[in-house]
Amino acid sequence: MVRDGEGATRFVAVQVCEAASQAQALQLARAVALSPLVKTAWFGGDPNWGRVLAVCGRAGVEVDPQQLSLAINGLPVAAAGTDAPGYTEEQGRELMKARELQISIGVGVGAAQATVWTCDLGYEYVRINAEYHT
Repeated sequence: MVRDGEGATRFVAVQVCEAASQAQALQLARAVALSPLVKTAWFGGDPNWGRVLAVCGRAGVEVDPQQLSLAINGLPVAAAGTDAPGYTEEQGRELMKARELQISIGVGVGAAQATVWTCDLGYEYVRINAEYHT
């Protein structure tokens, strides 16, 4: 169902791990998966990890930005509020060309995890839903 979303061009698995509880992991994963700003960045191929971690900060659960980490398709891109050691934006742009993305967010406080599947949000979604009438 997710792969066939209205105008979707990318399938995205948002995995949160190292959370204090499964409920915390799920709340964070859902917040990221549902964020229009994050979904449009994925559509545009923008490896903007700051958007993802900003959503974590306002997801309604306590997180320490210095504990958060982020990887895209297995490559560490952010840690402790900055670029991961050795990461370059060029690497990030290359990763974002994939039609399937795994966004892994480490909370750094426990062992719980959750995964939410979603897709990007682009022009076709807006067109389909702007023309749709009930």
